[in-house]
Amino acid sequence: MSESTGLPVLVIGAGPAGLAAAAHLIERGLDVAVAESGAAAGAAVREWGHVRLFSTWSELVDPAAAKLLAPTGWTSPDHTTYPTGADWAELYLQPLADALGGRVRYGTTVTGVARAGRDRVVDSGRTEQPFTVHLTTADGTEQRLAASAVIDASGTWTTPAPLGADGLPALGEKTHAARISYRVPDLNDPAQHARYAGRRTAVVGSGASAFTALATLAELAKQESGTHAEWILRRGISGSTFGGGTADQLPARGALGLAAKAAVDSGHATAHTGFRVTTVEQDAGGKLVLVSDDGARTEGLDEIIVLTGLRPDHSFLSELRLDLDERLQAPAGLAPLIDPNQHSCGSVEPHGAAQLTHPEDGVFLVGQKSYGRAPTFLALTGYEQARSVAAHLAGDHEAAARVELTLPDTGVCGGAGLFDQPEAPVDSAGGCCAPAAPQLVTLGVGAPASSCSTDGGC
Repeated sequence: MSESTGLPVLVIGAGPAGLAAAAHLIERGLDVAVAESGAAAGAAVREWGHVRLFSTWSELVDPAAAKLLAPTGWTSPDHTTYPTGADWAELYLQPLADALGGRVRYGTTVTGVARAGRDRVVDSGRTEQPFTVHLTTADGTEQRLAASAVIDASGTWTTPAPLGADGLPALGEKTHAARISYRVPDLNDPAQHARYAGRRTAVVGSGASAFTALATLAELAKQESGTHAEWILRRGISGSTFGGGTADQLPARGALGLAAKAAVDSGHATAHTGFRVTTVEQDAGGKLVLVSDDGARTEGLDEIIVLTGLRPDHSFLSELRLDLDERLQAPAGLAPLIDPNQHSCGSVEPHGAAQLTHPEDGVFLVGQKSYGRAPTFLALTGYEQARSVAAHLAGDHEAAARVELTLPDTGVCGGAGLFDQPEAPVDSAGGCCAPAAPQLVTLGVGAPASSCSTDGGC
C-alpha cells in the first residue's frame, strides 16, 4: 500500500509498540512518520518510571528494533535483570527513537484522522483516498499530513477509569479531585511522600497497579506511623485474588501479588470486599468518606488512589469506520481472544493483522490500545502485532498470517508491577485457573532463581 502511494505510514505514539511498529516498517522498506505528543520517547512510560517491570530485558526488546539499534553501537542491558519504567525509556526507547531520527515528531498530537475529502458517511471513492491526519504541535500550530496507512499505538495511559463502580465518576469524585490520584505513588518524590505518610489512603482496584500501591504504602507504613491503606474491592477475596503466586511463570509478577497479600496479612492494609463505590463525601472534620451502593461506608480517609483500569480514547478516530467490541472497545476480531472473563495472559491465542483489521482498510490499533479495556496486555504481544501489521502493509500476507507467540501463564495480568527482583521460583503446575496457595516471599535484589522463557513479557 505504502509503496504504491509513496506516502508514509503514520504511527501514533512513540512508546514500546509504536516504536516497534516503526522499526518493522523500516525493515520492510516502508516510509514511516511517528507522531508523539510528549517531549521524549516513551512519555507515558516515564510517568510511571519509578515502577519496576515484572519482565526481564530479554522480554522487553523488539527484534527488529534491536537490528535497527545495532549500527549505533547500542548494546542491550543484562537480559536477566528487571528494568524500571525509567530504565526502559532511557536505555531502550529513547535510543530507538534517536535511531529513527527525524521520522519521530515530538510535541505532536493527533487530533483527527479521516479519508481525504471523505467523512465516515461517504462511500464513493473512499478506498482510493489516502488518510488525512490532523496534527497540533506544542506551540498550537495546526498541520495536516497525508498517510497511506495509520497505526494507532497511543495506548490508554491518559484515560484512567473513574472511581464509580458503574463506570461513571462517583458522585463527589470531581468535587474532591485534589485528593484523588489515578496513579501508583512515587514515594521517592518528596511531595508524594508527604502526601501519603502518616495518613489513611483508600486504594480502589484489584489488579497489578493496586497491588503495587498496596505494597508501596505497606513499606511506608513501616517507616511512618499512622500510615494505613483501606483496600476497596468490588468483589470478594478468593484463592486467585492475589494472582498465581509461585505458579506464575513470570516469577516477579507472582511476587507482586504476594507482596499485596503481605500488606493485608501484616495489618498495613484493610480489605473491604464487595464495596461498589457510588459517592465520595467529606465529613465535618474534613475527612473523606466512600459510600457503596448498599450503604456501607469507609470513613476517616485522607487520600484516595483509584486504580480501576484504563480506557482507550477513540475520539480522534471518529471519522473512520472501526469495528469495535461493544464491551471491551477492542477490535472485534481480537476481543473474544482477550476477554478477561475467559482468558489470562497465557491463554490468549496468537494474533496479528487478521484480528486487528477494521472496515476502514489500512487502520490498525496495536499495543495496549488494541486491548481496549482488557487488562491482560504484555509487551511481547505488542511487538508481535507490530511485526504482523508491518508485513501486511508491505504486502507479505504469508508472513502477516504466520503469528507464533507463547505467553507465560498467570493468575493475574497487567502492565507493570512493584518488586525488587524477588527470589521467586517457577512452578509450572499452577497458572490462572489453578493458582498455587499464596506464600509469602522475601523481596530481594537478585534475579529470580528460575527465570521464565523469553517468550514471556510485560
